[in-house]
Amino acid sequence: MEILTLSEYLKKEYGQKVYKISLSAGCSCPNRDGTAGFSGCTFCSEGGSGEFAKPLTGSRTIEQEIQEAKALVDRKIPAAIPEDQRKYIAYFQSYTNTYGDTKRLYELYGKVIRRPEIAALSIGTRPDCIDDEKLSMLKKLQAVKPVWVELGLQTMHDKTAQKINRGYPTAVFAECYQRLKAAGFTVVVHVILGLPGESREDMLDTVRYLAQLQPRLDGIKLQMLNILKGTQLAEEYREHPFPQMSMEEYCSLVAECLSLLPEDVVVHRMTGDGPKALLVSPLWAGDKKKVMNLLRKKIRETCRQQSVID
Repeated sequence: MEILTLSEYLKKEYGQKVYKISLSAGCSCPNRDGTAGFSGCTFCSEGGSGEFAKPLTGSRTIEQEIQEAKALVDRKIPAAIPEDQRKYIAYFQSYTNTYGDTKRLYELYGKVIRRPEIAALSIGTRPDCIDDEKLSMLKKLQAVKPVWVELGLQTMHDKTAQKINRGYPTAVFAECYQRLKAAGFTVVVHVILGLPGESREDMLDTVRYLAQLQPRLDGIKLQMLNILKGTQLAEEYREHPFPQMSMEEYCSLVAECLSLLPEDVVVHRMTGDGPKALLVSPLWAGDKKKVMNLLRKKIRETCRQQSVID
C-alpha cells in the first residue's frame, strides 16, 4: 500500500514545500440562513468549521488577512528560504465558499489567486452550492492557476446525512462531482469517521464509494468526528451519549480506509485537530502528535499484512 500525502504531492508538483494558509471569504451557509436549513450540520461549529481563519468582517481586507495568515505559517518555514521564494495554498475553509454574490466572490478570489506567492486556490463548499454561474466563475479562476474544490460529503449514507442535518442527498454530490470533473477541476472530498449510528462497514462503504468514482477522485480528507462545544451534536451527546472510537480503533480504521483507495489519490488529511478549547469528545483527538504516530504504525502494519496476502 503506497500513500501519496499532500506534502509529497506538492513537493513533486512545485519542486518545494508548499504551505497552506487558512482564509475567510466572509460567506454564510444555506444550511444556516433558511435556504436549506437553519441550524447547520449538527457537528458544525459557530465558526463554520474554520476556526483557524479570522472572519473577513468590517474594514479588514483580504490582503490583511493573507498577511496575518502567512505570518502564522512562516514560523514553520526555515529562515534560509527567502520570502519571495515561499509558496502557499490559499484555503477557504469556513462555511460555504461558493455561496453568495458571484461578482464579489470572483473579485475576492481573483485578488488572491493572482498573488505571486499563491500556488493554488482551495475552496471548501457544498455540492448543492455550485450552479452554472458559480462553475463559470471557478473556470475563470482556474485559467489563472489551479483551483481545488473541496466538497463536504462526510458520508455516502443518506440516513446518516439526515441525522446530521447535512441538507442534501448523496445524489446531489454525485451530480456535482461529475460536473466539476468534466470541467477539469481537482476535487477533494471530506469524510467524517465515527458519525452517530454508523458501523465500521458503513464508514468503509463511504470510502469504497469514493474509491470507485469515475473520473477518479483527486484527494480525500479523513477525520474523526469531533464533538465541539456550542454545536447541536454536543447537546445531543450531553443528553444521550453515544459510543465513540478509541484512538486505537480510529487509527486501525483509517489504515484500512487508505488501503481501499487508488494509490494516486492524494491524502490531504488523516486526522483532525480542531480547537482544544472547544473539544468535548474524544479528548484523545486533541493530541495530534500521538495520533499521527499511532496512525503511521497502523499503516505500516496494514502494508505488511497486504504484502503477505499478495
